[in-house]
Amino acid sequence: MSWASSKIKAGLWVHAQTRICDLNCIPMMVRHMGDPDSGAILLKLYRGPEGCSILTQVRDMDGNPGWMYGGGAELITESDGEAYIKRQLDRDPDLWVIEIEDPQGRYELDGAIV
Repeated sequence: MSWASSKIKAGLWVHAQTRICDLNCIPMMVRHMGDPDSGAILLKLYRGPEGCSILTQVRDMDGNPGWMYGGGAELITESDGEAYIKRQLDRDPDLWVIEIEDPQGRYELDGAIV
């Protein structure tokens, strides 16, 4: 089993991303702590006044980790992003919500967008 197909615990993934962002001077905030073992991860990428992207961690058909847009591939408004996050938290309280301020587009996802 490769590292890409193995399931990393959500809490560990969040801690790793916090460290990566810290080392690269990219502001990151854990907005909601979910289940440390198996909580789903929702990522809000703030791109500046243009808006934000919402991504959800998923698996592709081969079991490899990837990301799927939550509000569409285009940037959405901050208020639409917050409404989406609220709906998801209402549905799944074990969800992790991570916000990254990245107007320069320096943050790199750890999987493909599917």
